[in-house]
Amino acid sequence: MDSHSFSTLFDGDYDDILNNVADYVNYGNSSVNDGDCSGNYSSDTDDDDDDNDDSDEEGELFWEREFDNQKLILCTAGAIVLYYNTYIYKEPCMDSYNTGMQWLTEILHGHWMRCVNMFRMDATTFQSLCFILENQYGLKASRRMCVFEKVGIFLYTIALGASNREVQERFQHSGETISRYFNEVLRSVCSLAIDLIQPADPGFVNTPREIMNNPRYMPHFKNCVGAIDGTHVRACVSFEKQIPFIGRKGVPTQNVMAACSFDMQFTFVWAGWEGSAHDTRIFLEAIDNPRIKFPKLPEGKYYLVDSGYPNKYGFLGPYRGQRYHLQEFRRRGQPQTREEIFNRMHSSLRCVIERTFGVWKKRWRILQNMLSYNYKTQVQIVVASMAIHNYIRRTSMQDVAFMEFDRHPDFVPDDFLIDVAPYSQSQKHQRPSRMDYIRDGVAVSLMTQL
Repeated sequence: MDSHSFSTLFDGDYDDILNNVADYVNYGNSSVNDGDCSGNYSSDTDDDDDDNDDSDEEGELFWEREFDNQKLILCTAGAIVLYYNTYIYKEPCMDSYNTGMQWLTEILHGHWMRCVNMFRMDATTFQSLCFILENQYGLKASRRMCVFEKVGIFLYTIALGASNREVQERFQHSGETISRYFNEVLRSVCSLAIDLIQPADPGFVNTPREIMNNPRYMPHFKNCVGAIDGTHVRACVSFEKQIPFIGRKGVPTQNVMAACSFDMQFTFVWAGWEGSAHDTRIFLEAIDNPRIKFPKLPEGKYYLVDSGYPNKYGFLGPYRGQRYHLQEFRRRGQPQTREEIFNRMHSSLRCVIERTFGVWKKRWRILQNMLSYNYKTQVQIVVASMAIHNYIRRTSMQDVAFMEFDRHPDFVPDDFLIDVAPYSQSQKHQRPSRMDYIRDGVAVSLMTQL
């Protein structure tokens, strides 16, 4: 190969160079010089010239090999540079001097309200949550991120309903990193939920303190252990799958059944039902299916439910056809009959479940506008947010949200998802039940107190 042929191999960009090299390796000099080199190896009839030609040919082959080596080295180096620039090297995007960990440290050591605003809990509760997740529920630090920052990413997302792009900018990490660690913390918190979302008194032996210390309810409701109701949380599903999720709220939702204690802690949750599913259907499935592990009550104990639930033993509902909600008694005066007296006290006590839903939804903004996670993740977010709700209630004595509700025990917040269609309660005729006699007994007891 002469110098001209060699130089033509390297004309053009990197892709052209690699194609020229491949052609040369496969077809020899003819692919580069169009056969001009074919005459270089012709022989003469003279024996002396043949010897000289053999010597010259060996020399040319030697230099060709040297050219080939240089050519391969240069092409390989060029290919490596091209690959590096295309697939490996990326210009840094998150280049703020205020990294996520620096910002988080500033929040945790700054004014206490900043931590509450960003993570919906004070710094002490935040640190204790990180500690328990790391030591008991498998959340570990990675090479480039500590547990504090991972938990901060998760709480920032569900507290503010922040998108992946917003969290990227705040914590100065890539979208893939944010998503990976969000799901890692979510799995850990769901494991925590197994231990936290359950009755504090599994045997239901003791009368709840909120009833024991309140003469309005004691001894009439001494066997009551909590309240049950359903609520709706926004769901993000594809257009072709939305119909089952659109119920009385008029938008895609998931229907969540929950039970709570009288100190506003969740003791049972079953999330993931489509928004069109009726509360009664979910309730019956929960209490009849042993795989759901609904907390079973001992004899004589019961939950408070509204009139939409069936009159089954262990679940005490109000008198139907009578005034019930506290607003009705405020507008239309005091109760007049035994049934209305019972209903007012029943409503006053059962509203703890609505108050619990209220403080839970107020704390986590993601519940008002769910982001576009897959549906399984959306269900896990509901359960995880309830678990952290319970954790805050147990560990933070000065939590802002709980203190606001504790100061106003009869305050029932409005649901941010209003009904656009009437709520259809079960209209089936219900047979007399043991709960009817328990309800009548409580009503008579309340009458004698007046």
